Parts: sequence; C-alpha cells; structure tokens
Amino acid sequence: MGRIRLLPDAVASQVAAGEVVERPASVVKELIENSVDAGARKIDVMIRRGGISLVRVVDDGCGMDRDDALLSLERHATSKIRSAADLQTVATLGFRGEALPSIASVSRFRLTTRERNALAGTEIVVNGGKIDIVRDGGEAPGTQVEVRSLFFNVPARRKFLRSENTESRNIEHQIHLQAIGHPQIAFTLLRDDRLVFQLPATTTLGDRIRDLYGAELLERLIQLHGVAPRKIQIAGFIGQAGLSRQTRTQQLIFVSGRAIESGLITSAIREGYHTALMKGQYPVTFLFLDLDPATVDVNVHPSKREVRFRDPGAVREAVARCIQQTLERGRTEWQQKFRAPTVVPSIVGTASALPQISATITPRELPQLEREFALRGQKTVEPPIGRREKMPISSQENLTQDRARSTPVQQQFQIIGVLNKLYVLMENANGLVLVDQHAAHERILFEELRRRMEEQGVPSQKLLLSQIFELPPRDADWVERNMPILQKMGIGIESFGPNTFKVDSLPAFLNISDPAQFMRKVIDDLKSASSSSSAMRLGED
Repeated sequence: MGRIRLLPDAVASQVAAGEVVERPASVVKELIENSVDAGARKIDVMIRRGGISLVRVVDDGCGMDRDDALLSLERHATSKIRSAADLQTVATLGFRGEALPSIASVSRFRLTTRERNALAGTEIVVNGGKIDIVRDGGEAPGTQVEVRSLFFNVPARRKFLRSENTESRNIEHQIHLQAIGHPQIAFTLLRDDRLVFQLPATTTLGDRIRDLYGAELLERLIQLHGVAPRKIQIAGFIGQAGLSRQTRTQQLIFVSGRAIESGLITSAIREGYHTALMKGQYPVTFLFLDLDPATVDVNVHPSKREVRFRDPGAVREAVARCIQQTLERGRTEWQQKFRAPTVVPSIVGTASALPQISATITPRELPQLEREFALRGQKTVEPPIGRREKMPISSQENLTQDRARSTPVQQQFQIIGVLNKLYVLMENANGLVLVDQHAAHERILFEELRRRMEEQGVPSQKLLLSQIFELPPRDADWVERNMPILQKMGIGIESFGPNTFKVDSLPAFLNISDPAQFMRKVIDDLKSASSSSSAMRLGED
C-alpha cells in the first residue's frame, strides 16, 4: 500500500492556517484588510486577553449575501481575481481566499454579514473548521467577524504566543499600520473593554499622523512627494534631519496601500539620509510608494509582508533621491546657518559635561559657549551611552555592572562654530566632531536620572500647577504598565482619561520648563532602553 496520502481537509486547513495566522495580530490584519477591500468607512476592533480570548472586527462595508458568505469560508474562494493573469494586476489587499477559512479552522468563529439593500443578513458559526450553524441574522449592513479561543484546537501553536500585553501591543501596532495606510477610514480599538483610541476619518495623511502620534511629531516632519522614472510615485512624510529614534518602530513603508517590510527600501532610506543621522539612529518615515501593479509581486510571502520589485535598483534609487531632495528643500542653506567667530580662541576642553545650549547661537555667544565647554580639572568622561551595552532601566545590578565595564576616556577638543543652529562643530586629534547640542544635553539629564535612581533614589518636587498631556496609544499603554518605574524616577504621574496623563511632580534637581516634552523624551528613552535588552522587557512576561 502506498505511503503517501491526501491530508484530510481539517488537517490541511490547519497547515494552511500556520502560514497565514501566526498570532492574534495576524487575525486582526487579515480581517481589517477584508474590511478595507469591502469599501468600509468605519472599522471597529475589540480584543480581549491579547486577542487570544476574543477578536471582533465590525465594518460598514458592502457585506455579502448567503451564498457568498458560505463561499468565503472555502479555501481559495475569492472575489478579487479570476485567472493567473490577474495576479499581475492585483490592486486589493487580499486576493488568495485563504484568510477566513484559515482563521475559522483554528478558532470558534462567527460571521455575520448583510448587504446594504438586503432585508436580512446571514449568520454562520464555525468551530474548528466545521460549520455548525447557518441562519438569518439581523445585524446592520456590513460584516462582523468574531474569533474566540484562538488555537484552542492547536495547543502547540498556543504555547508559542507571547504574553497578553505583548500580543495586545502587536495588535495595536497592526491597527496603527492600517490606520496610517487608510486615513479615510475611521478606526476604533477597545482592549479588555477599555477604549484605547478612536480615530475619526480624515482627508489627509497629516491629520491621521497627528491623531496617532501628536501634533509635536507632525510639526517635525517634512512632506515627501516625487515622481521617478518607470512610474514610481513617492509620497508621505519624513522626519527632519534632527528627528530620529533608537529603533525602527516609526519607520513605516507602504506599497500600493499595503504595509510591508523591505530591506531594499530601508537601505534606500538610510542612503537618502546619508550623514544626516547619527550612527545607531533611525529616521521617522511614513513612506508611500505607488507603482504599476505589474512591476510588483505581492504573492511572495504567506502574510504578504514582503514584496518583490521587478526593477529593485530603480526603486532604491528613486526612494534615496526623493529623500535627499526633500531634506534639501526642508532646510535653509547650510552656509547661511553656519556661523564661525572671526577669531577662534585656542581653548581646549573635555567632554566631561555638556552645558545646556540655546536653540540659536550667534558668533558673539561662542566665547561664552567655549568657557562652558572648557576644561574643568581634567575630569574624565564615560563613553556615550550608545556605545555601551544597553541594559534594562529597572535592573540596578545590571546598571552597576554596566558602569563598571565602561572605561573612562578623555577627549580634548577645540570649538570651531555652530552648524545649522543644531550641531556644535569641534575638532580633536582625530578630525572634526559634530555634537548635537540638544541630544547631548538630553542624554546628560537622562544619565543623571539613571545614576540617582540607582544610588539613592530621586527626590521629587511638586509642581505649582499639574500638567495634563496626551500620548499616542502605544506610548500610553506602556506608561500604564510602567508607572512604578516613572515614580521611582521622581515623577508623579497618574491616568487622566484615555491616553491622557497628569503629572504633578518632577525630579527636584531638574529645571524643566516643558513637563510634557520632558515626559515624552523620558518615555522614548526608557522604551528604547528596555526594548534593546534581551535580559528583560519591561511589562512583558
């Protein structure tokens, strides 16, 4: 008897689901993409326990009749393509007909849908790939998909899921991508019956970025637009040269409305910024590429996260050149921004303590600046934090070891001038040195906070007036879970509504003029430090 056999449909469906449904965020992604393709103008998402217990996606799209609803649960049944040739011109987010049957095969699944002009809708209940109930439903026009007990029948897959907090953050990130990619659609997210965010439909990408990330970030972005040969259209926003992150979490790339990951485009972005970024820093980008569908293969990855370009060299060159040109337009002439004194005093100093520097420095102010930078008892200084092994903020033992490993170095320099109102231009034995004055000062403050927190704790001082500030949903969730760390740093903070917080005290040794800006910077640094450590991730597991 032959040893090769056809797999039963149930087993084949679970195998297929392994490629399409990796985790709860994959479910949310597939369902939202179906809603977008259905012409939805409003998409509501509800999750419980990181999407493991429940994922519910409700849209106001075109809906389906009973026959189409049943067919949508069959493998490789789709309304998007009809022939192999159609794969060359795919303009929708979905096209394989795999998502719904794959999700239904590994969950307790309920689909309710109704066409806009229909008198009644259809409800279908599926358990582990087996259809149990098909009946009339009375829901509003559109489609509602409810996924419960994900991987209940595949325990091996469930063991590989991360903590509920981690899975929830993955879902929020996925919704962020979809919301940025489709600003014309309103999005709502409820997590464990708590409203995380409610994004109204907007007419511009800039409005959606402001709603998600705040007006402060939007003000530091430059609008990007250009048309390259081979009908490559590029649009979106990129950060100014001084705006960067320690991770790629805000480096978002879209091709024909689809969020993707692309080493090719990431490399082109880096090339476009060239020397405008410090080593180890990543630019903030909301990059949209629109190409002829025939020049992009979106069918190369199970979850469609990656694409293949027919002419990758042309795409890389177009992205890099567009970013370079946009950065040039966004800055004033560098020669006009550079101000050097007529006579540069021969003052040599060490980088033992960088002073606070105003945003604008004139030649008249340089002597005072040099005095502030001047040698103070030939003190030594630790290497920049970026060159040390990054450790979790709340691990005192690791911080002590980290400091012990740091070898003091002495760097002598001579100040030459100020470049673009941002960088202090100096020289030492090795050549020219550029110091981002604001980043240096922020780093000194952050390191002092870490040192005091480690040694004796940070005394706090009450503010005369409490400060209220709002954070992007992803940052707000992080703060909710890590308030003890912030309080240990001398920061009195508490929730004050959805994604909103109140600060009534700050570290006593700091003179902070803008508490909200200070909090955003501290949160960004803490998140970057914790995410780069493999020893511990704050708020996870």
